[in-house]
Amino acid sequence: MNIIEIKDLTFSYPGAKYATLKNVNLTVEKGDFLAIIGNNGCGKSTLCKTLNGIIPHFIVGDMAGEVTVCGLNTKDEEIGVLSQKAGYVYQDFENQIIRPTVLDDASYACLNYAMKDHRTRGLRALEKCGLVGRENDFIWQLSGGQTHLLALAGALSLDPEILILDEPIAQLDPAHADKIYEVLKDLNENHGKTIIVIEHHTEYIAQYCKNVVFMKDGTPQWKLPSREALCRVEELEQADIFPPQVTVAAHEIQKSQETLRNKKLPVTIEEGMRFFEGFRYLPNDFIRKKSNTNSTKSMISFKNVSLSYRTVKGEPKQVFKDLSVDINDGEKVAVIGSNGAGKSTFMKLMTGLIKPADGEIYLDGRRINGDSPERLSETISLVYQNPEDMFIKDSIENDISYAMRVRDTPDCKSRTDELLKAFRLDTLKDRDGRLLSGGQMRRASLAVGIALKPPILLLDEPTANLDIATRHEIMRTLSELKGVTDTVLIATHDMQLVCQWAERILVLCGGRIIADGERDEIFSNRRVCEIAGIRPPDIFTLGRIIDPSARCYTTDEFERSFRRETVCV
Repeated sequence: MNIIEIKDLTFSYPGAKYATLKNVNLTVEKGDFLAIIGNNGCGKSTLCKTLNGIIPHFIVGDMAGEVTVCGLNTKDEEIGVLSQKAGYVYQDFENQIIRPTVLDDASYACLNYAMKDHRTRGLRALEKCGLVGRENDFIWQLSGGQTHLLALAGALSLDPEILILDEPIAQLDPAHADKIYEVLKDLNENHGKTIIVIEHHTEYIAQYCKNVVFMKDGTPQWKLPSREALCRVEELEQADIFPPQVTVAAHEIQKSQETLRNKKLPVTIEEGMRFFEGFRYLPNDFIRKKSNTNSTKSMISFKNVSLSYRTVKGEPKQVFKDLSVDINDGEKVAVIGSNGAGKSTFMKLMTGLIKPADGEIYLDGRRINGDSPERLSETISLVYQNPEDMFIKDSIENDISYAMRVRDTPDCKSRTDELLKAFRLDTLKDRDGRLLSGGQMRRASLAVGIALKPPILLLDEPTANLDIATRHEIMRTLSELKGVTDTVLIATHDMQLVCQWAERILVLCGGRIIADGERDEIFSNRRVCEIAGIRPPDIFTLGRIIDPSARCYTTDEFERSFRRETVCV
């Protein structure tokens, strides 16, 4: 039984030269757990917004074709009716949290519909989402993962048949990401909900989803069972999608070894163990390229910094206590740790957005405790975790040029054009940044952040929601900043990015730095990983299972380091 039917759907945003959705025909069966994949800007989010009436009733545009959800034509029904059929947790889920306490927010939608049992419905939704015991907490007491679960509970309280989640784990640590997907699995298997996720993390698709829809240029190219979909390695990579690392490694090795040609490609670590049975770790002395800098000049220095937040009830929340660390000129540093560890706060202290309660902070040798963010902005720039927070004007072009214009920068126009071209934003320059896709917003926010060529750049979750091409663009841009912006810090949950890019890793946990070193020091320390709630890339885990001495952080390293044992007769 089809719960969603889409026929000949085409949609264009106002003023857009080209349609975002083009002749879409798609059906979704009741009880499916469906992943929608595709590169940034291919129309994934736009497609899903047609399922609950946001398009065309709230976001207007030129729409042709028909969308039927639970037997209702979305053009003919109000959003209020459709939201009880298809619940939606948006990419910017914080904007769905509108009430001060957890139960109040979870039950608010039902109260809005004048449901007499709104409180019971809210409690039931919180129970399904694993938030029992937090009913009376204020929403700001929740971690990022718990806040995401609360947004899900708010949608679930109306008991919709369909739940849609746009990038549900983009900014979450592994523990919270696992929790989100375990909740979705329970809702799908034990409560009969049809689940649709827009997802870039193919490892989670392999583990949880039943089917996959592949979007390209505004049109679904195919719909396949997850295993079959994820094994289309070359097609996915050409579309800037990351297949699971174990799948990519097996695919490359399979091409060069005739005896493996008929084996099914693995899509999980467990399957990878069976596929690579009989392989040995034979390291080829792979030497990682390091930075040319040997500078000991401190660009950022924390001396016994402490910080607490006031709370409405209870004791102040201690974020940092006597934190001391130095970041040297030219270093490429990744700051990692679980949600709530203080990564974003750490960066905001450097930019003057937050002031320490105790201790000293120095920027290029100058004490900055009392400096304003405006004064510091020409030396140090922060690109926020939520890219839409970087946009204050009515177009991307104006956002990028704004800081240069107010400072009368001589080459403002040419610099703006250069950044628009570098980040593939030429055709989007007149668009409001807040109306772009997640990946497009990331590119634009980074362009805004580096417009003034700051000596120090801070990036908060820069690769969340990104496809391969956009990730590579960001990596390329960071390498090209050498000589202008030499010192870069990235706060991230993306361990593939950490292993490929960072020369130094800081692990935050419980208000202190519990580890500081290169990737071998960090990821080989099981206790540090467990305490901080971090998880190395899957290919590293697979390598260590095959041989505990293995140190492979990328698929390339794995392919070069593992060989199949030959049996002599």
